[in-house]
Amino acid sequence: MSNYLLHSIVPREIKKLRLSERLNVVRAGVLGANDGIISVAGIVTGVAGAQQSQMTLFISGLAGMFAGALSMGGGEYVSVSTQRDTQRNMVKLQEEMIAANPNREENALASYYENKGLGLDLSRQVSSSLMEQDPLAATLKSKFNIEFKDYFSPWQAAFSSFFSFIIGSLLPLMAITFIPYPYKVSGTMFSVIIALTFTGYISSRLGKSNVIKGILRNLLVGLGTMIVTYLIGTLLT
Repeated sequence: MSNYLLHSIVPREIKKLRLSERLNVVRAGVLGANDGIISVAGIVTGVAGAQQSQMTLFISGLAGMFAGALSMGGGEYVSVSTQRDTQRNMVKLQEEMIAANPNREENALASYYENKGLGLDLSRQVSSSLMEQDPLAATLKSKFNIEFKDYFSPWQAAFSSFFSFIIGSLLPLMAITFIPYPYKVSGTMFSVIIALTFTGYISSRLGKSNVIKGILRNLLVGLGTMIVTYLIGTLLT
């Protein structure tokens, strides 16, 4: 029984962590697309409210799309790079702590598994075996929830945010470009409402929150953005 637990506890937790990481990537993609929809919709409706030409509408939306995508991608790169540097510093610190006092780290690992519900004797057996096999990986997982050498990729996060923003912004850009006058603004708003309903539903399901509230919040932010920018555009003409 103890050998089975010894070989199954850590792999099971690793699988859960990696599933959580994949869900976070999906959630970030959905939020990036949502930002793209709202940001570019706000830009093009504001320009449309100012009664600008078709070419001006398209160029404004295109500029907003790439500016927003580059901003989000760059922000994610900086954020995840900082997080990765923090992880590496934690690894270095943990290596030093193991070298300085391995018994203390083994006792801390045993306490971790005991808090997880294992008995005292089994916790000590598990911690002892793990410290013999790979003390750094075992203690990093228990202390910081970090997989050794499994660092976050800043480029992956940057590209994910960049392209999800682009995909989201294409809808309002295409709507304002191809819907004929005098239905440009109303048609764009209608298409954005459908898209925001979808992204609100997906993000609520991923976050295991109330779907209706999530959709309504999303619609409120999106419609509020478009109404405000449209009014600004009409007032400045």
